[in-house]
Amino acid sequence: MATTQLRPAVFTNVDQLKPTTRGHNLVLKVQNSKVVVEKTRADGTKVSVAEAVVGDQTGIITLTARNEQINLVVPGNTIVVRNAKIIMFKGFMRLEVDKWGKIENAAEPATFDINESHNMSSVEYELVQDPNAEQ
Repeated sequence: MATTQLRPAVFTNVDQLKPTTRGHNLVLKVQNSKVVVEKTRADGTKVSVAEAVVGDQTGIITLTARNEQINLVVPGNTIVVRNAKIIMFKGFMRLEVDKWGKIENAAEPATFDINESHNMSSVEYELVQDPNAEQ
């Protein structure tokens, strides 16, 4: 049986993110975070959702963190996000890490300063139908 060689992760920057894409690996610094939803389901499990503004030297984006992910998105913390995806929320981009991805603390604090002037979540996108597409 042949052994498979793991490929090293390819990291990208915030300014390269596009709507509805997936598989992004990023090193980000958390600027701020706030819990937006705390509910208890009918089966008794608790659900928490937080929105955190995270970024790197190329820009910032809003990260949606759920349940145990919230403990990692503390302001000033440097995180490594693996296999994240971009979801659209009311026409704006959000970075999300589902069960196939991972958020972890970075081994070393980031040395870069966050570029707050390029907010990827402030750009509104609209789905436009192609007039040449067949009906």
